[in-house]
Amino acid sequence: MIGAAVAGVRPTTERVRSAIFNILQPEKVEGSRVLDLYAGTGSLGIEALSRGAMQADFVERNRRQCRVIQENLDFTGYSNVSRVNCADVLDWLNRFAADSDDRTPYDLVVLDPPYAMGAPTPTLERLARSTLLNTDSTVVVGFSNRVTLPAEIHCLHEIDRRSYGDNAVGFYAVRTAAN
Repeated sequence: MIGAAVAGVRPTTERVRSAIFNILQPEKVEGSRVLDLYAGTGSLGIEALSRGAMQADFVERNRRQCRVIQENLDFTGYSNVSRVNCADVLDWLNRFAADSDDRTPYDLVVLDPPYAMGAPTPTLERLARSTLLNTDSTVVVGFSNRVTLPAEIHCLHEIDRRSYGDNAVGFYAVRTAAN
């Protein structure tokens, strides 16, 4: 990628990014609509696009990082199937979460928020209560091993968790009445 992270941004390491997409089944990525929250450089969403996702939305509040994401999308040729939303993640979720007519649900949501914000539980709670997920959605969250995430968050339930040094990755599925 041509764009680098702005100071203070901790991009998802290549090792963790590869592990995430090796764990996900190809059918979870191919043809999917992807939402990359706390997008940073956009590496997770761009990786999904490179593995066959049909569309990706990126949400990042840092304007300089939004430009980096757009440059990376232009460089990789994915700008025509992507949108970069320069906004605070919770504000963006609040704006779209309640209006089911405004957004088609996402099949895959990836988020790797800054460790300095602590546990990403509030973001997961807001996402879980939104209309942005469908019954087959998968949510992948990166976080520090020093924080604990609940196994159940509203309609989301943890289906897998992996550790890579100080990095942890949780995989959540939407719990429906049938499961």
